[in-house]
Amino acid sequence: MSALATTDRLFFERPDALIDQETARRVTQSALAGTDDGELFLEYRESETLALEDGRIRAANYDNSLGFGLRAVLGEETGYAHADELSEAALTRAAATVGAVRAGRSGHAAEAPRSTNSRLYAEESPVADDGFSRRAATLLAIDEYARGRDTRVVQVMASLSGEWQAVQILRGDGRRVADLRPLTRLNVSVVVERNGKRETGTHGLGGREGFDRLLAPETWQAAADEALRQALLKLDAVAAPAGEMTVVLGAGWPGILLHEAIGHGLEGDFNRKKTSAFSGLMGRRVAAAGVTVVDDGTLEGRRGSLTVDDEGTPTSRTVMIEDGILTGYIQDRLNARLMGVRPTGNGRRQSFAHAPMPRMTNTIMLGGQHSPEEMIASVERGLYAVNFGGGQVDIVSGKFVFSASEAYLIENGKVGAPVKGATLIGNGPEALTKVEMVGNDMALDPGIGTCGKNGQGVPVGVGQPTLKIRGLTVGGSAI
Repeated sequence: MSALATTDRLFFERPDALIDQETARRVTQSALAGTDDGELFLEYRESETLALEDGRIRAANYDNSLGFGLRAVLGEETGYAHADELSEAALTRAAATVGAVRAGRSGHAAEAPRSTNSRLYAEESPVADDGFSRRAATLLAIDEYARGRDTRVVQVMASLSGEWQAVQILRGDGRRVADLRPLTRLNVSVVVERNGKRETGTHGLGGREGFDRLLAPETWQAAADEALRQALLKLDAVAAPAGEMTVVLGAGWPGILLHEAIGHGLEGDFNRKKTSAFSGLMGRRVAAAGVTVVDDGTLEGRRGSLTVDDEGTPTSRTVMIEDGILTGYIQDRLNARLMGVRPTGNGRRQSFAHAPMPRMTNTIMLGGQHSPEEMIASVERGLYAVNFGGGQVDIVSGKFVFSASEAYLIENGKVGAPVKGATLIGNGPEALTKVEMVGNDMALDPGIGTCGKNGQGVPVGVGQPTLKIRGLTVGGSAI
């Protein structure tokens, strides 16, 4: 069954449906008449979460929701209304609300998206099967396995989550596009204790897929082993040094720094409003030679990928920085129209209750020519940051602070002792100019990213090769 047929069944053909497709089309067309753009966004979502702690399943939640968001756009102004009741009455009320954006004016309808990507993920819901007992048994097996790996393990926490989002987008000209989006994730945390000192290690993975890969013993055992490795490593960690030094960033998940400190500054809305550190720099050098950054929503099965975005535009591979030169921003339809460029398929929203805006999908720095070993050997004294925890970024200035969850000293070209308490402090655009070596080991994150912007969270992916950056400020507690 096609995505359109599946969503028609969910929204219009259920026995208890309160609206039919023709009525939805008619009301939408009337609401958007005389506007520049807009759409009716229909969404059904079901989700399941299982969580284990202290050797027991402590939480088991299932939820589903259905609703719509109606948007009308004229110039820079947006009218938006939403409801969790999909009925003719609710949609008619929403149409009256968003129609106020016209205020006696009239716009010119923007060109509609005309194609979609090929399917980037399976259409089936990961939580609709009868595998609940298998998922619960897997969490219990993770607890037993991790505790049996080392006598210092005192606590194991694990969770499995899955969701299925079915969306249909109706435009004023009657065009329709639909997408069926699975999403799953496994998280494992292990707490170890030695001589009264406790440390925690965490590892997670997932993607736009069903549960089969995550439930395979080789997958969850590897996740538990990695969480245990990180926890044991911290038992022997020393205090991180402080000061300005060369930093080598590991491949994969450390791309979260790229996402936060640089990626947000390349979103169209911040640049149209000239509040980004990258505003007005198109065509100019903003990074060291060899630095190429792309946003790619077309990677099969990745957490940030979408067949179409939440406005109905096919996602794409957008080169934002090429060999150090700023070449493009990521765009939704509104900001692309106002900036005189084409949308890039980055109009995203958390749910039907939110209006779309330009958001990243999978943001990646491409690989270079150097090996990680070559980079380490070239550093006399520095920090090797392999994994990151949380961080904060100021979009306007580009300033960032990130904590390293796994890091090591580099001394005389060799990786030394693990350190704890290391934070990286800097300015994103400035840090791009300080990249001295780009690794040949580009890797994607394991599938755990969620991006927040203006109160909305959406799943994203990151990736990068190992990088050598000179002159970053490291915050630490060692004297």
